[in-house]
Amino acid sequence: MEWIRFRKYARRMRELKRYNPPGSSSPETFSVIQFCTINEPLLPNLKTLVLTGIQGWFVPFVPLFLSPRITSITLGFESDLPEATIASTITTLSTLCSNLQEITLYNLPRSRVITAAISGRLLITNRNTLQRFRADSALTEDASKVLYKLPNLCGLSVFIERETPLPSASLPNLTDLTITCDNEDNWPRLFHGAILGKLEDVNFYLQSERIGDFLGAFERAALSSSVQNTLSKFYIFAHHSWNPNYSPLLPFTQLVDLEIEIPCDGGCPSTVDDDIIISLSRAMPKLESLALGDPPCGQSTGGVTTKGLVALARHCQKLFSLCVHLRVASLGDPPGIPGTVPNTGSAASWMDCALVRLVVGETPVPEGSTTVIALTLLRIFPWLHRIIFTHEEWGEVQNAINRSREIMDCSSKQSPFTTP
Repeated sequence: MEWIRFRKYARRMRELKRYNPPGSSSPETFSVIQFCTINEPLLPNLKTLVLTGIQGWFVPFVPLFLSPRITSITLGFESDLPEATIASTITTLSTLCSNLQEITLYNLPRSRVITAAISGRLLITNRNTLQRFRADSALTEDASKVLYKLPNLCGLSVFIERETPLPSASLPNLTDLTITCDNEDNWPRLFHGAILGKLEDVNFYLQSERIGDFLGAFERAALSSSVQNTLSKFYIFAHHSWNPNYSPLLPFTQLVDLEIEIPCDGGCPSTVDDDIIISLSRAMPKLESLALGDPPCGQSTGGVTTKGLVALARHCQKLFSLCVHLRVASLGDPPGIPGTVPNTGSAASWMDCALVRLVVGETPVPEGSTTVIALTLLRIFPWLHRIIFTHEEWGEVQNAINRSREIMDCSSKQSPFTTP
């Protein structure tokens, strides 16, 4: 009777998400369930399945949850699983889940066995129904030809090896693309002459120790497919130190989010200064989030000064979050000195900048300057109320900003002139 009741409720299940290994259960428990579900799936009407942290003992029971009704599946494997075990699980998807619209497979070993299993799954997929595909594994040439021509694909995340031949992409409905690569020689082939009329979000994970002029390569590739007209989010994570040239980004005037993360291990590589910030802010007035480099390390000898911050506030009024290396000493100068603030006719516009979040990381604060830094930042960014910091002195800056805002709020109640 208990089993009958369970089956009744199991048929109602549409979504199952398990982000950790089922440690509270045991192989014996699932063996009993497996025996009772010989003729039909455990959850026959399941649409969405997420299983992560899959351990070796649990692999034989994954098919319990698979059925032709599933349209979205995510599988994540423990790193110590044998390649053949993972490959067999991926192959099982081909026979038990024939109507998938979304496939996500991650924490996969880099091997030909895994490449063959995922590529085989792609080759027999329904090419008119697959909408999202994410897998951190390389593909065969035949599978690549299928993947980059799927007519309804809107989300794609792939790993690209140097040796894999790539076709020009024809993905008219693709909106977000993530590429993990270990070199900068192969991936541009996807963009040259490509059909990517709706691409909005591009993410790169760069594993190479020598990156070179990656942004220049992206500019040339993206301009050849008119991506600059639609791209609104651009993110790069570099695993190794890198000193990029930011000027190739200037044609991408529709960017809303721009983040380039570069580790400071072994010495700070950041060369971001006022000239770079001013150029980017003038070219990208729609920016809402800007991050150049990892959270500031405090080792940089340069950085953005008051002049660059004012330019950001003036040209990017929707800017919400900022993470750059700062030259904190410059914040001791009030923003009314010549050359730092626009003329009176345009002063009102830069006072409306929406910035509320500033990441300063390990940047040190000069002794005795917390109050003047707080007032300078509040003068440039009137809505600033959250500073992400490591050094306790920035906590004092945060407190000074809060006290200043309280004073201004009290004053505004007694004055016809309101300061935001």
